[in-house]
Amino acid sequence: MEIKAIKEHIDQSQMRRYQWMIVGICICLNIIDGFDVLVMAFTASAVAKDWGLTGSQIGLLLSSGLFGMGAGSLLIAPWADKIGRKPIILMSLIVTSIGMILSAFAPSTLVLGILRFITGLGIGGILACSNVLTSEYSSAKWRSLAISLQSTGYAIGAAGGGLIAMYLIKDHGWQSVFLFGGVVSAVFIVVVALLLPESLDYLLVKQPQNALPKVQKLAQKLSLPHLQSLPAKPAQQAASKSSFKSLFADGKAESTLCIWIAFFCVMFGFYCILSWTPKLLTGAGMTPEQGITTGVWMNFGSMFGAALIGFLGTKFNIKSVHAVFLFLTAILTITFAQSITYLSLAMVVAFFLGTLANGTVAGLYAITPTLYDTNNRASGVGTAISVGRLGSIVSPLIAGVLLDANWAPVSLFYLNSVVFIVAIFAVLKLRKLQFARQSQQLQKV
Repeated sequence: MEIKAIKEHIDQSQMRRYQWMIVGICICLNIIDGFDVLVMAFTASAVAKDWGLTGSQIGLLLSSGLFGMGAGSLLIAPWADKIGRKPIILMSLIVTSIGMILSAFAPSTLVLGILRFITGLGIGGILACSNVLTSEYSSAKWRSLAISLQSTGYAIGAAGGGLIAMYLIKDHGWQSVFLFGGVVSAVFIVVVALLLPESLDYLLVKQPQNALPKVQKLAQKLSLPHLQSLPAKPAQQAASKSSFKSLFADGKAESTLCIWIAFFCVMFGFYCILSWTPKLLTGAGMTPEQGITTGVWMNFGSMFGAALIGFLGTKFNIKSVHAVFLFLTAILTITFAQSITYLSLAMVVAFFLGTLANGTVAGLYAITPTLYDTNNRASGVGTAISVGRLGSIVSPLIAGVLLDANWAPVSLFYLNSVVFIVAIFAVLKLRKLQFARQSQQLQKV
């Protein structure tokens, strides 16, 4: 049985319980990521009070984890194309666990910042590799939903983490929040080691040592025909190497540039809205409590966005759905700017804006793995996430500079609407490239 036939069998078959178990583990990994990424935000006030930190020092602590995530996606994730998805996830979990546990005992701001960066490295590796694994074990029909549900895990970890942090800080201090996250991450080292399989795509294409018995075991669980031997490696993939250059080879250059533009713009707009909404609303005339309440509604809405775009992606072309989400996000961003003087209306619009904005993020996670082959998929996903992470880092900084330059708060929402519109053109170009490739394949047949 050829590799192509095996992949087509998985694509066309119904999702089995074993496949959903893999997706479930990856969702849990994303929940852990959501908690571990935002743990600094949960504990910022307590840490600042305990150590007497300035706003700039807290800002550096908040940014250090994001810098680590970007570096992890860029530097660690590509190794999954060389040594496998599972080893990188395990290694990243170990790094995350150590970083979180040691953070609970950090003696200074500098040490905590370094540990936050180290923790971010692990999170970046987990995020990219678990996304790839979910994509590779999902059928074509359910792939968009599975990846989007995985993205929902991040929002669950963020929202649930805030509630857990409130309880732990009150009774046990801010250190207990880091310790809790570290212990949970450590527990999942065992879960992943025992239950999460290596990527079938990786085993078939790279064929590492002892690949055949692993493939045979997976074939049985996926109801594939029994394989007496490994299929021949595709000549092109056997000769190619996973590298940064491979993302621009074999006609992938346009797709890579488009997904980078889309990721940067979407993460720029999403994190600018999420980070600055409470403060911007306060600056526009709301009380601090009203600003925070509206921000909570936006985060609550974001929990539904990933699942919604994933469900629609099972019915329609995911790139078309994503373009619609981006357009509606741009419109709602402007609507939100016009509604901020009316609290009730602002909260309603914030909920739907959070839903759509997070849906645009989840849509990119669903689209990106489909753009690359097995031998450079983790590299492609990891690099795209890194570019997006760059957008998430610079957007709050740019917003701060513009506000210092006497921009009105509502003007930042108008700026973000333009950024989302730029992303629309990038996604529509990806859709055009997809149809062009399909047309070429039909002509060859």
